[in-house]
Amino acid sequence: MAADDKLFAGSIPELYDRFMVPLIFEPYARNLAARIARTAPHYILETAAGTGVLTRAIAAVVPGHTRIVATDLNQPMLDHAAARQSSPGRVTWRQADALALPFEDREFDVVTCQFGAMFFPDKIKGYGEARRVLKPRGHFFFNVWDRISENEFADVVTEALATVFPQDPPLFMARTPHGHHDIGKIREELAAAGFTDISIETVEHRSKAASPRDAAVAYCQGTPLRNEIVTRGASCLEAATKAATDALAHRFGSGPIDGRISAHIIAATR
Repeated sequence: MAADDKLFAGSIPELYDRFMVPLIFEPYARNLAARIARTAPHYILETAAGTGVLTRAIAAVVPGHTRIVATDLNQPMLDHAAARQSSPGRVTWRQADALALPFEDREFDVVTCQFGAMFFPDKIKGYGEARRVLKPRGHFFFNVWDRISENEFADVVTEALATVFPQDPPLFMARTPHGHHDIGKIREELAAAGFTDISIETVEHRSKAASPRDAAVAYCQGTPLRNEIVTRGASCLEAATKAATDALAHRFGSGPIDGRISAHIIAATR
């Protein structure tokens, strides 16, 4: 993983929340939140909370007395999430590294992570930290993206950027968000971290954008892919976004567009 793959700063949090969240994250947030609510937890820890799409989904379906601590490695993402909080005091926002959680053993009924495990430099350590802070028989719910070929917009954007930078294509999407899709490996890593009762379900949704440009901005400017593009030159960002826009329009049309997305939903018990 490149160092900038984990950097969500500058204009990325705002663009991520405006474009990426409705594009691909909201349906999976509702899915995870429903699974979490069925366990009737009193104390929930969320890691890699980003701008809070899962946090908000959880808060909408659990009782008011349920406490939620939402953490992320990137303070700018948490700042954006906190600014969107509709019920002050319902959620505690805290900067934290998922591989070194600042919490006591056996504190939480549920630990959850929406599309963050792919960014863990040491997956077993990250899963082990989740297990450490769970109460006995506590639940760990998380999701990861399926292979990039099963996620059409991301695949088209990645291929388009390879034509703009043929000698050194930006591969952030394939390398990191879609780089941890092997179900067998995920099971092995969770078992190595001490988890039991592991279940994995692959769930497809449709990704919809008002225009090809909106989807291109989402990927090229609202994720760390932006960091990878601008290292090739500050003027490259608009050229890359235009190439992605044109490729998406060629594949899906020039009006509102619709493409397949696929992710694995994982549940494990301490």
